[in-house]
Amino acid sequence: MTRAFLVVMDSVGIGGAPDADRFFNGTTPDTGANTLAHIAQACAAGEAEEGRSGPLQLPNLEAQGLAAAVRLASGDDAPGFDAEPTGLWGCAREHSPGKDTPSGHWELAGLPVPWDWHYFRDTVPAFPDDLSRAVAEVAGTDGILGDCHASGTVIIDRHGAEHMQTCKPICYTSADSVFQIAAHEETFGLDRLLDLCRAIAPRLHEMKVGRVIARPFVGSPDQGFTRTTNRKDFAITPPAPVLTNWAQDAGRRVHAVGKIGDIFSMQGIDTLRKGSDAELMGHLSALVDEAEEGSLTFANFVEFDSLYGHRRDISGYARALEWFDVEIGKVLQKLRPGDLMLLTADHGNDPSWTGTDHTREQVPVLIAGRGAGEIGAVNFADVAASIAQHLDVPAHGPGRSFL
Repeated sequence: MTRAFLVVMDSVGIGGAPDADRFFNGTTPDTGANTLAHIAQACAAGEAEEGRSGPLQLPNLEAQGLAAAVRLASGDDAPGFDAEPTGLWGCAREHSPGKDTPSGHWELAGLPVPWDWHYFRDTVPAFPDDLSRAVAEVAGTDGILGDCHASGTVIIDRHGAEHMQTCKPICYTSADSVFQIAAHEETFGLDRLLDLCRAIAPRLHEMKVGRVIARPFVGSPDQGFTRTTNRKDFAITPPAPVLTNWAQDAGRRVHAVGKIGDIFSMQGIDTLRKGSDAELMGHLSALVDEAEEGSLTFANFVEFDSLYGHRRDISGYARALEWFDVEIGKVLQKLRPGDLMLLTADHGNDPSWTGTDHTREQVPVLIAGRGAGEIGAVNFADVAASIAQHLDVPAHGPGRSFL
C-alpha cells in the first residue's frame, strides 16, 4: 500500500482566477490579486523587511514547481524563482461560489458547494434581531456586543473591557459566510463559549451560514488582549461524502491536522491533532514517521491567512512562507517510497490588496513522490480524485485524476 499527505497552505493563492471579477474586497474586484507573486515582488523591492530581509527565499517549494505554477496560473513573475521543478506541478481553479475556507476545502475534497452561502450585510447592526436575541438568551445575557463586520483583533480591543464587565458575547462577521463569537477565556469561560457556539450553530447552518467560530481571548484592558489557539469552528456538515469518507469507507485510516476536523465536522476522520502552525508541523512530521500504510493525512496550516493575510502584513506573510519552506523541506526528505505529498491552497489572501478579505485566486498544486512534470491547469475537485487514485480507493463526484 501507499500513503497520501494532503497539505493545505491556507490562502497561498497564485492569481489568475478567471472569475475574479465576480468577487470583491469592498467595491474593488479581485481581478489581478496574486498572493504569492505580490509578496515575492515586494520582497525583491525591499518592501518586506520587518523580521526578515531581501528576496523571498522558498527553495523547497520552488523546487517542487511553485514559481512555474504561478506563471501558469497568472502569467505573473515571482522574482528570483528560477529553479527547474523536481516534482509534478500545476495550478487549480475553484468552481464553488465562494472564496472561503469551507468552499475551498470541500471542493479540494471532491465536493463543490451545492448552494449559495448566506452572507451578512455590511451594516450596523449586521444581524437580524431574532438571531441576536437568540444568542443573548443562550449566553444568559441581556444583549450582545459588536453586531457588525470587523477584524477580530480590532473588535476585541474595542469591546473587550465592556465584555469583561457584562459578559455579553462579542459577535461579528466578515465578507465570509461566518458568525464569530469572541469571549474571554477566564471571565466568560472557554467551555461556556464553546457551548454557546455549539448551541447556536444549527440555527446559523439552517440559514446556510458556513461556520460559527468560537474566538477565545485572554488579557486585560490595561495589558491588551490576545486571541488564543483554542479557536474552534462549528461548520456545516458536508451534504455528501468527501475524500475523507471515501478513504475511511475503504478501510483506510484518516488523520486530520489543524482545523480539518472542524471544517468537515469530523466526517471520515479517525484522529485529530491541533495547535499552532509550529505544533502542526511537528504533528505532520510525526505522521510521516508513524502513519499506517494506506492512510490519508489531511493538514491545514492556517497562520498565513489568519495572522498575516487578513491583516495585510506582507513582511509577516513572507516570514511565514520562509519558515514553512524550511520545515516542509525537512518533512519531504522523510517520505517513504510510494508516498505522495500534495501541497496546495484553498483560496488567496493577497496582503498587498485593498480590504481585509480573501481574494479569489487559483492555487498551486505541487506533488512530491510521483516524478517530475507539468499537470497543467486542473480543477479543485481533481485533487481528491487524484489522491483517491493514488490510495486505490473509489472516488465520487466531478473530479478527474491528473496522475
